Amino acid sequence: MAPQPPLLSMSGITKSFPGVRALDGVDLEVQAGEVHCLLGQNGAGKSTLIKVLAGAHQPDTGAIRWRGEDVTLRSPIAAMRLGIATIYQELDLVEHLSVAENVHLGHEPTAAGFVVRGRAARASTAALLKRLGHPEIEPARLVGELSAAQQQIVSMARALSHDVRLIVMDEPSAALDPDEVDNLFRIVGDLTAEGVAVVYISHRLEEIRRIGDRVTVLKDGRAVAVGLPAKSTPTREVVALMTGRNVEYVFPDRPASAPGGTPVLEVEGLAREGEFEALDLRVRPGEIVGLAGLVGSGRSEILETIYGARKPTAGQVRVDGHALRPGSVRAAVRAGLGLAPEERKAQALLMLESVTRNVSVSSMSRFSRAGWIDRGAERGAARSATRELSLRPDNPDVPVRTLSGGNQQKAVLARWLLRGCRVLLLDEPTRGVDVGARAELYAVVRRLADEGLAVLLVSSEVPEVLGLADRVLVLREGRVVHTAPARDLDEHRVLDLVMEGSPAS
Repeated sequence: MAPQPPLLSMSGITKSFPGVRALDGVDLEVQAGEVHCLLGQNGAGKSTLIKVLAGAHQPDTGAIRWRGEDVTLRSPIAAMRLGIATIYQELDLVEHLSVAENVHLGHEPTAAGFVVRGRAARASTAALLKRLGHPEIEPARLVGELSAAQQQIVSMARALSHDVRLIVMDEPSAALDPDEVDNLFRIVGDLTAEGVAVVYISHRLEEIRRIGDRVTVLKDGRAVAVGLPAKSTPTREVVALMTGRNVEYVFPDRPASAPGGTPVLEVEGLAREGEFEALDLRVRPGEIVGLAGLVGSGRSEILETIYGARKPTAGQVRVDGHALRPGSVRAAVRAGLGLAPEERKAQALLMLESVTRNVSVSSMSRFSRAGWIDRGAERGAARSATRELSLRPDNPDVPVRTLSGGNQQKAVLARWLLRGCRVLLLDEPTRGVDVGARAELYAVVRRLADEGLAVLLVSSEVPEVLGLADRVLVLREGRVVHTAPARDLDEHRVLDLVMEGSPAS
């Protein structure tokens, strides 16, 4: 008897976005009834690949075969009709609808050609919930009233309401406690026993060994390993595959000795319930402190809470010894904090405005007299700040949207230089920046620190944190698990810590 073809085969998948090649000839093969784990650091291409599989993105090149036949997944509906369901980390449920309405949304039960609402939908939903081991969830209850774990069960029930043969689960355990994770694994085991395949994405290697059959590792948009045995492949080998670099990082030299002096930024017991636990840190003038961790570790939330964009549930932030009013961006900026956020186009830049206006927007009081703005002084000050950072083109009148990613980031930094900030908070400073411009930005940040600025840095790229920071705090699931000088750490050690949750030291 001829062997059965794989349930799913993706070969040579490429996908590019403006300035970014997200997938570069990726292969993935999934057998019926297996748990196939997809691993990779942030930016490796996992999300893009599963969106291609879900029909949300169309590949530029490559082939997809389903049950041995070539298919084109033109939309999520087309993927679902074939039997492919995706449960994203951010669940796409409608909170003001009931459980039953969410489960059958878009394919309500019908009889004699008419949509059947109410009792039939609730009965069908109850049967699915029982199959998943959760008969206690009421089909008539509003989804917004459910816990995170219960909402995830509803998402699975919705997937099973179709004739699903493959379920993609994106970080399904991220919001679950240990008992809920055990239940999730029981459900996955039941599904695979029925022949349903699961593509499981997680950064927790202990979960991969426990539940996975095979592993595919993505790195920089490429599959660097396809179909490794999940339980017998050593952790160190998996980590090495995830961290192999094709791009060289060129970092400026660190100072010979650690920066001294009184801390300019002090954070004591800072916490936000459900996001990160009590955090203590200090940053001195001239020091770059890095926060390393995976998505969901609380990195960006910490920066935004320090900046006042989020209100803490506990703790205090002080600048130059003065406590800041919690949850107040105005108080933070007045005290000398500046934030370069992860999504600079959406959160920091006025894309249709000039470079001048983007640089001066936080310092307008300097150029305002009796309600009038001195445009010449504004333009001159902005030009001086951008020239200090070698922003190109050297023309403050051009719209900021016409600049490259690296020069847009320089415009954000110039804003805080003009404001005279004392503490610079950097969230993913080189995201969307090409390789050549990265080294230039690294040099800018180090020079600003050498001139006395205190810098708190967040980056998904571990080499960036280790190469640029003087000291590193490693985060896992909202808490600091390790603190050390950057020169005492390497990439493998950091990834071991963020994935395995080694105890604090």
